[in-house]
Amino acid sequence: MHDIRLVRADAPAFDAALARRSLPPMAAEALRLDDLRIEAVRLVQAAQTTRNELSRQIGAAMKAGDTALAERLKAEVKAAMDAAAAATPEVHEAARDELLAALPNLLAPDVPEGADESANVVLHTHGSPRNYPFTPRQHFELGEAFGMDFATAAKLAGARFTVLRGPLARLERALGQWMLNLHVDEHGYTEASVPLLVNDATMYGTGQLPKFKEDLFATTDGRWLIPTAEVPLTNFVRGDILAEAALPMRLAALSPCFRSEAGSAGRDTRGMLRQHQFPKVELVSITHPAESEAEHERMTACAERVLTALGLVWRRIVLAAGDTGFGAAKTYDLEVWLPGQQAWREISSCSNCRDFQARRMEARFRPAGGKGTEFLHTLNGSGVAVGRALIAVLETHQNEDGSIAIPEVLRPFMGGAEILRPN
Repeated sequence: MHDIRLVRADAPAFDAALARRSLPPMAAEALRLDDLRIEAVRLVQAAQTTRNELSRQIGAAMKAGDTALAERLKAEVKAAMDAAAAATPEVHEAARDELLAALPNLLAPDVPEGADESANVVLHTHGSPRNYPFTPRQHFELGEAFGMDFATAAKLAGARFTVLRGPLARLERALGQWMLNLHVDEHGYTEASVPLLVNDATMYGTGQLPKFKEDLFATTDGRWLIPTAEVPLTNFVRGDILAEAALPMRLAALSPCFRSEAGSAGRDTRGMLRQHQFPKVELVSITHPAESEAEHERMTACAERVLTALGLVWRRIVLAAGDTGFGAAKTYDLEVWLPGQQAWREISSCSNCRDFQARRMEARFRPAGGKGTEFLHTLNGSGVAVGRALIAVLETHQNEDGSIAIPEVLRPFMGGAEILRPN
């Protein structure tokens, strides 16, 4: 959400910021709607002033017994109030806010220019792809022998679902539990268990509504299945005024996520890379504006540590202007090398939203020793996607006989086992 005062203060700069996302100028239309609101407010205030003045005159006329004058003045009051009712400043305000709510966040100055993902910039790479003495297989080729079952999932729910049985189900659970423990015990995040169903205001607060309605699953009673735990976690502070001493607030949750995958027909149809339901460890930070850039680096490093501890080859990318998500001012993607696919695939995305979500949520803090309040900054990141981590572990640590070496950090969750062998 954007502050109309900032648009009014420098409309050309606002339009230039939108142009970085290949969007047309919108400042003039936003200001036109706001001008209508301002004029409507002026009409209402003028009508109220007229009513107050005429009411005194009506009282004097009635006292003097001049009924005709009193009735004429009453008619003028009614005409003024009818004009005020027709002005409808709230309608113009709603139209202005609807326009502003549909516009994406303004990008940080250091976000690379570029229309799409081809302009993303690799910042660094950790590790080198392993040389296998055999042709590495993809996760769905490996997984069948361990209990990865797409046929049963399709029977139960349709396409883009997976059933995991036996050791793979346990390995998925191990990944989620270990990641959450790491972020809570060593990275200082507070664990939270969150609702998987949320209301309109919650989805609006983090920017899923109204723009991304088609990407969501809705219930028949007006609720939405969460696409990520970012949604409820960030909305913890909706409508609140925090003390500066309470910052930063760092939250983590392991939850199922639900996405309709609208527009992804034909993409990643084999395997479990792109699912309607998947588990993810989500990290959210609520920070002081002066600290959000440093918090962004810290959060991304926490996700990177997960990948390093799992023995995966990964790289950090800063997204270009045209590839940066709606609510983000700047985003780092972490990509993992999948030897079965011979490709880099996203496994985590860490974004600094600055005050974009906080304005939608009316989430503020009160500076210590200062007057008034300021909008908070919010950040979110995957710490990481559990299903994609499972895929990466299977493909990276596969052996020629189809067995999988279990990363050392996961062995305590796997009964001490070091190797997964096919059934």
